Amino acid sequence: MSEKVVLLTGGTGGIGSTIKKMLLQNGYTVITPSRQELDLTDRASIKTYVENLPCTIDILINNAGINPINTVENLLMEDVENTFDINLIAPLLLVKEVVPYMKRKNSGNIINISSIWSKVSKAGRSVYSATKSGLDGITRALAVELGEYNILVNSIAPGFVLTNLTRKNNTDEQIDELMKQIPLKRLADPEEIANLVLFLISNKNTYITGQTIYIDGGFTSQ
Repeated sequence: MSEKVVLLTGGTGGIGSTIKKMLLQNGYTVITPSRQELDLTDRASIKTYVENLPCTIDILINNAGINPINTVENLLMEDVENTFDINLIAPLLLVKEVVPYMKRKNSGNIINISSIWSKVSKAGRSVYSATKSGLDGITRALAVELGEYNILVNSIAPGFVLTNLTRKNNTDEQIDELMKQIPLKRLADPEEIANLVLFLISNKNTYITGQTIYIDGGFTSQ
């Protein structure tokens, strides 16, 4: 069991809530700010929130993200700016705020939740793919920069995950069609994503850093 403190963004979604549940079951203290407490589109809010925390952060999990889908000629600048702010800039600024403590302790772990759309893409995903590709670039750069302080930085890139949102946005027939595209012929369970998070932040992982790990049932290997 762990007594480490985790800051988890996006802790109410299908993947985020499962990560939170699994962390709590394994003895982690988990801080999951609401949108009212932490506005990821407001850079001052990020700094103020971390500075006012009653404890220091051992592990940061950047899970919050948005994915407005639109063709390039119909892009709305508000959507572009919000997607970059939440998916790319906020994770970097949160790292900026928590890393000084991690350096002093000579220990830390940062997990960025990326996506298969950082490696492959489809129509309407130009902005989302750009932010997730950028997040993976940040992961690699920070792994190099922070390695000497024993701070591990990795990305996890889920594929299609069977969450309530997936069920809401797709009919059973559409989900069946998605499964046909995946070599394992099924969608991921959120617990499978959470299990990978748990391993990467645990004492069992002492040497994996700077990686983007695709957990997609083989989808991006096709």
